[in-house]
Amino acid sequence: MKRSEINAAIKWSKELLYQYKIKLPQFGYWSLDEWKANIDKIDMIRKTMLGWDITDYGSGDFDNVGSVLFTIRNGGQNDRTIGTPYAEKLIIIKDGQRLPTHFHYSKTEDIINRGGGVLELKLYNSKEDFSIDYETDVVVYCDGIEKVLKAGKSIEITTGNSITLTPYTYHNFGAKKGAGPLITGEVSSINDDNSDNHFAEKLNRFANIDEDEEPVHPLCNEYNLL
Repeated sequence: MKRSEINAAIKWSKELLYQYKIKLPQFGYWSLDEWKANIDKIDMIRKTMLGWDITDYGSGDFDNVGSVLFTIRNGGQNDRTIGTPYAEKLIIIKDGQRLPTHFHYSKTEDIINRGGGVLELKLYNSKEDFSIDYETDVVVYCDGIEKVLKAGKSIEITTGNSITLTPYTYHNFGAKKGAGPLITGEVSSINDDNSDNHFAEKLNRFANIDEDEEPVHPLCNEYNLL
């Protein structure tokens, strides 16, 4: 993924968030010089991987398989004295764009439609060998209301509503094509993007970056480069 694509995605995301009157924490707008000026104050941000996270999951096709994420708060995966005992993210998704099919080993998460288009998901149970179970029904809760879904059947979440995803439940979600771009919120147990994602496809959690221009903001896995 080109750095210019990442910079463009950040610019687009900030404009969409502004449209919906959603503001990021101050460090979400820091220039590289401001990051460097505050380097001795960001230990918690670095350890909990707060901030911008733009990825095509190694797909090479960001417009279809990719997402812009911003982690607002999180805790330490190995040190619970750091940060918060929960995580919160914004996930900004282009019309028709999706995240790849995956589950989490330990994280339980609420995915919330905060504004824009329609959140569309497909869910599956996982088998003992971690492969996808295409047969059994999936039991899931939407704002506390039980839903029983056929494996792979689409479920749509409109603005203000949410769905709770538990460990080992495969999920594939994105912005329903034709309904416009989407701002989703994620509220979860502590988030660990280094080891808690199991992808059904052969993909990577973070993008491989072609540095064709200077970064506007560092990504959450790049703070060691400051």
